[in-house]
Amino acid sequence: MSESMPQRGDYRHFQPIITRWHDNDVYGHVNNVTYYSFFDTAVNTYLIEQGGLDIHDGEVVGFVVSSACDYFASIAFPERIEVGLRVGKLGNSSVQYELAVFKSGEEEPCAVGRVVHVFVDRASNQPVPIPVVLRAALEQLLVT
Repeated sequence: MSESMPQRGDYRHFQPIITRWHDNDVYGHVNNVTYYSFFDTAVNTYLIEQGGLDIHDGEVVGFVVSSACDYFASIAFPERIEVGLRVGKLGNSSVQYELAVFKSGEEEPCAVGRVVHVFVDRASNQPVPIPVVLRAALEQLLVT
């Protein structure tokens, strides 16, 4: 992530999400761990829809090996949010996603995160090169 606060225009793809009743915690806002679920939803929806990832029967799967999140403003049910997605680094078998949670229509994020996937062979759990179609989809999100 860059030193300055990213803005909506810094992201290449957006995944709309509607918060759910049980996302709120006893403090009346979405619990911090739920943001990781939002990140997973945004990343995997993109990989399935744009990259052709077969999560049920495909030979290649993505394992999360690192993640982080910084929080700036609360969200709560009922809230419509959009998770911004971009790729910061694209390696041979790994990818670093950069994500941000925005309230619908707002320019500044409520949270900014990072998730690293390593793609592995489903049977052996050993790293493999990112498949061509999946790599092409990830390249569409790559920022330099």
